[in-house]
Amino acid sequence: MESSNDHYDSPWKEAIEHYLPEFMVFYFPDAYHSIDWTKEHVFLDQELRSVVQDAELGTRFVDKLVRVTELSGEERWIYIHVEVQGTRQAEFPQRMFVYNYRIFDRYEKPVASLAVLADEHKRWKPTSYGYAALGCRHTLEFPIAKLTDYDEKLDELLASDNAFGLITAAHILTRQTRKKHQERYEAKLRLIKILYQRHWDKQRVINLLTVVDWLMTLPTWLDTKVWQEMETIEEHKSMKYITSIERIGIAKGRVEGRIEGESKLLKRQLERRFGALPAWVTEKLSNAAESALEAWGEAILNASTLEAVFNSEATQK
Repeated sequence: MESSNDHYDSPWKEAIEHYLPEFMVFYFPDAYHSIDWTKEHVFLDQELRSVVQDAELGTRFVDKLVRVTELSGEERWIYIHVEVQGTRQAEFPQRMFVYNYRIFDRYEKPVASLAVLADEHKRWKPTSYGYAALGCRHTLEFPIAKLTDYDEKLDELLASDNAFGLITAAHILTRQTRKKHQERYEAKLRLIKILYQRHWDKQRVINLLTVVDWLMTLPTWLDTKVWQEMETIEEHKSMKYITSIERIGIAKGRVEGRIEGESKLLKRQLERRFGALPAWVTEKLSNAAESALEAWGEAILNASTLEAVFNSEATQK
C-alpha cells in the first residue's frame, strides 16, 4: 500500500459540489466567464455513473458531470476530473478521451472535459489524446490546471477569498508536511486561523474546515491540540462556529472518507497485481475496517496470491 495516509478524494468531491463557480473561476477562468451563473447548474451523477460502468479505465478519484448554461443560452455539459494520485498515469489522457466521446454518444450533448492534476510530477501535463488512421484524425484537447504550478504562490493562495485558494494551499501544505507531524500541526492551525479571520458565514467555515481536516490528518494527540486551539480562538473572538456535535460529525466524515480512500487504493493495487477481482474480495473491501485495510495493504507487498493477501480467509468462502 502507498506510504501516505493522505486521502484527497472525498474532500475534493464535497468542495466541488459546494463551490462549483469558485472552482471554475479559480482553475478555468475562460470557461467560467462563458457560463451564465444566474441559471441553475445541476450535477448529473446518474448519467456519469452509467457511462463510467461501460468504460472502466483505471481508478477514478474525483469525477463530476454537471449541466450548465452558457451566456448564449446554450445548454452545456462539463466533465470534471481531478487526478489526485501521486503517480503519473499513462491511461489518464485516454480516459479523458473515452469519457468525452461516450458521454456525447449516449446523450448527444457536447461535453467540455476539464482536469485538475494534483500529482507531484511538475512536468507531467497531458492535454490531449487521439489517433490517426488512413487520413482520418480524431483528437480531444482539454484544459488542465496543475497544482504544482501554485507551489510558489502559497502566500497568494492563503490571502485569496476563493474557497479553492485555501483548498489548494491545504493540498500543497499536506504534501509538504508528509511524515512531519509537528510541521503539519502548525500548518493546519495556520489555515484554521485564516478561516476564522475571514468572517465567512458559519456553514462555509464548517465546510472548509472539514476539507482541511480531511486533508491534513494528524496523530490523535496533535489532533486534540488542534481542537483545543480552536476552542481558545472561539472564546477569544466570542464566536461559536463548531459545536461538539459538529466536531463529531467532521471527525466521522474524515474517518469515513479515509476508509473509503484506503479501500479504493487497495482495490486498484490488487487489480494491478492480480487482475479482475472476484466478488468475495470486493465484498471484503467494501465492509472492511481501517485496521484490516492497513493489514492487507502490508500483505500485498509479499503475497503471491489473493488468498495470501487476505491470510487465507478466502478459502473459507
